[in-house]
Formats: sequence, structure tokens, C-alpha cells
Amino acid sequence: MDKFKEYTIPFVGLKEGKHQFQYQIDNEFFELFDFTEFNSAAVNVDITLNKKSTMLELQFKSKGTVNVDCDLSSEPFDLPIKGEIMLVVKFGEEFNDENEELLIIPHGEHQINVAQYMYEMIVLSVPAKRVHPGIKDGTLSSDILKKLEELQPKEKDKKNNDEDIDPRWNTLKKLLTDK
Repeated sequence: MDKFKEYTIPFVGLKEGKHQFQYQIDNEFFELFDFTEFNSAAVNVDITLNKKSTMLELQFKSKGTVNVDCDLSSEPFDLPIKGEIMLVVKFGEEFNDENEELLIIPHGEHQINVAQYMYEMIVLSVPAKRVHPGIKDGTLSSDILKKLEELQPKEKDKKNNDEDIDPRWNTLKKLLTDK
């Protein structure tokens, strides 16, 4: 757990009330999790810890960009992302993180590690289908897009479809209209 020491918040010495924590997330952070889908990352994470007498409330907010490869053209591009999650930390007999919005830690704990929550928030902020903005507005020109346009199926005119039909089918079509 030493590699996540930087992302551990000691809450025992803090007074009751709100406290701010900020983190600059880059590729080194994702390497700790062996996550390699991002070419690069520049994400700011702000954590507001509201310490109360019997529990902690953590609000995570992230905003930044991750450089990913487009799913259609394989061109890298900067994808803006932002996310927000809430986490309530209560004290109990034993550690329990089964609920994604509620964390129960044993009595006597004096710190909480937030790395996993930041990681999940950022990774889940990225859409499942990543499309380069140049494809959406038509400004991207790449060899892959040109090849895809060449191989795209051509639409036939309706007249050509009618001419290609076997004449015996036309007789059968009359049965549908003779009702």
C-alpha cells in the first residue's frame, strides 16, 4: 500500500467541518493500477471532506482531459472529462466496502485512502465509445477514414432494384394488393 501513500488522507487531527484536498492526476497515477488505455492524462481532482462527529462525507470532483485513441480512426485526441461522486464513511466493527456510496471502516482507523475512488471516477467518466471530434464535424482527414468511405456499401436506386426483380415475384406482389 506504500505506492498509494500520497493519496491517503489522515482525518484524525482535523477539526469538525469542511476540508479541501487537491490532486493533479497524470499517467503515473494510472500506472499504479496497471491501466494503459490513456496515452496521457491531465485531470484535477478536488476532494471536499466534511468531518462530522460520527462520520465523514467525501465529495470528489474531477475535471480535465485524457488523451485516448479514437475507436473509429485510431487517431489520438484529447477527450475532456468531468465526474463527481459522493462517499459517506462510517465507523463500524469491520471494514465493509460492498456499497459504492457507503464505506464502513473499523473504529480506531485514523486515515482513509482515496486512490481507488479517484481512479474509478476518472475511468468511468470516459464514454464507452470514443469518437474523434473531427469525425463528428467532418474536419478529420486520415487514411483510415478514406479507406472506410471507399469500402462503404453503395446504395442502389429504387428503380434499379425494381428492374433486378424476377418478373414472377411481381405476380405474387399483385396478390397482396388484390385484397
